[in-house]
Order: sequence, then structure tokens, then C-alpha cells
Amino acid sequence: MAGARKPFVPPPRWDDERLEKDRRDSTAQFRAYRISEPLADYLRQFDEAQSEFQKLLAETADLAALGERAIEVLTNPSTLNAVRYLAGPPISLDDLKVLADATLSKKDLRADPEMALRILETVLIGLDVKRFPWLQDSRAPTPAERSAAILASAALMATQRVATRRRNLSKEEQEGRVREALLARGLREVPRRIAAKLEDAPKAGEFCMESLLGSRKADLLVGLWDGRTLPIECKVSNSAVNSIKRLNNDAAAKARSWIAELGNLHVVPAAVLSGVFDRGSLKAAQDSGLTLFWAHDLEAAITWIEETREGPASFALSSPPLPRPAP
Repeated sequence: MAGARKPFVPPPRWDDERLEKDRRDSTAQFRAYRISEPLADYLRQFDEAQSEFQKLLAETADLAALGERAIEVLTNPSTLNAVRYLAGPPISLDDLKVLADATLSKKDLRADPEMALRILETVLIGLDVKRFPWLQDSRAPTPAERSAAILASAALMATQRVATRRRNLSKEEQEGRVREALLARGLREVPRRIAAKLEDAPKAGEFCMESLLGSRKADLLVGLWDGRTLPIECKVSNSAVNSIKRLNNDAAAKARSWIAELGNLHVVPAAVLSGVFDRGSLKAAQDSGLTLFWAHDLEAAITWIEETREGPASFALSSPPLPRPAP
């Protein structure tokens, strides 16, 4: 019948051979990046951490005057970080606030000296006596003990900072690549939003960065040309075991939630993957209703989005290629 709506273009479902190829390509790219990753970042973080611990020990008479300098130490971000690393293992800011029943705002600390002492006491309960043996013995450190404590603490802090930065940057870079790919193909970026209902989601040809869809957040929301909504999760995994958490326990769980809340005729949950993924996890996630794309082949994702405009076509052959990310 003239004017009848065209049927929805189904999202791609990859066979075992294609899943295995993409899995291997992604793992190879991850391996190449990690092997060539520069040492400079760690060394920079180490130097900063070393300065922070030197400052803490200098200002507290090798920690003997820690209680007397509680306010000054805790209201300075660099020495506050060093204090958290006196414990073994280090205590996160969030855990410290809960364990000490305290806040870490400068105003509150200056107004409540007892709270500041309580924070220090909480840290010292877990004092790493291997790094700071002189505190346990109530004596001054030897030069060798002081030097060893600073070096070991700086290495510990630098390692954790690099790992955290690596996780955050990988995800941010991946989201940025997807954003650039969408813009390159003419989709329009609109403000982030709370899309409790489908009508609040981006319209056809629009997308927004991290937003709420239904009851769950998505890293990006894309308005497909046929009126459906494409929530995208960007997942980076550094091991097959880690991929179960990233993919199955997170992205696939969100997919099931969106489909249950909004219906599979209105929403197409997807994930863009990079790194190392377990073969079985990929198949299980796809079987749960999650559409899989890869950061090393964003062309496949953009081509399918364009197919929702007019149905399957040779769009990829007639459009300029996407810039491929460097490993």
C-alpha cells in the first residue's frame, strides 16, 4: 500500500566466525597498545607522589606531629592523599568518610578539630607497619627507613593512579570516538537529558552523551532514523574475566532492563567494545538482546544506523570512511 511504513531494519547479529574475528582483532589492538604504552606517565605520577610524601613527613616531623598538624594536613589535597596511603592497603576518600563518620570539606574540618583527629585515628588503625615501622615503635626513623617509606609509598600511589587514569581515559576516549563518528555522518548532538519516556529521547538523527533512559543510564543515546532509540554502552575490558563484569553483568543487564521497560520495538540496546573479551560472554550478551559493535570497526555501527533511514543500502561505499583510531 502506498505510504505504508517500511519494516524496521533489524540490528546486526554476528555469527560465531565474525564474533571470533572481531574478538581477536580487538585483543591484538589492546596488546599492541599496552606493550607500546609509554613509561612516562608512571614516572610522572611517581615524582608527584614522592613530593607529596616528602611534604607530609617534613611537615609532621616524620609523622610524630601528625595529630598536632591534623587540620593543615587534611585541608591540603596533596597531604590528604598521602595520609590515605599511610594505611595498608590505602583507604579511598569515600571509605574514609564512612569509616570515620566524617566529611572532608575544609570548612567542616576547621570547625571541628575532633573530627579531623578521628579521621587520622581511622587511618592509623590500619597503619602499614612494614613501610612505617618507627611509628609502631614510637621512635624517629633512620634515614634508610624514611627513604624506603617514601619510595615504597610513591610507587604504590603512582601505580594506583596510573591504573585509575588508564580505566577512565580508555572509556572517555571510546565515548569520544563514537561521538566523532556520529558527528562525521551528520547526526546532531543535543543536550544530555533524563528520558524517563521514549518521547524524551533524542529525535531521529540526533544523539546525546551520557543520559538516563528509563531507569538506567546509557553512555550515549541515539535517535535512529526510523524513530527507535539506540542506547549505547562503551565497554573496555583488560581480561576475559573482567569482560564478564563489563559486558554481561553491566551492559547486557541494562539491555534486558531497557527492553523490559520500553519494548524491543522501540529500543535497540548496543555496546561498543574494545579490549579483551571472553567468547562465551560475547555470545551470551548477544543472545540477551544486546547488539555488539567494536571500537576498531565503528564503520559497522554507523552503516547500520544509516540503514534505519531507508533500509539496507550500500551506504558505506558511497560515504567517506571514518577516521580509524590509532592503537
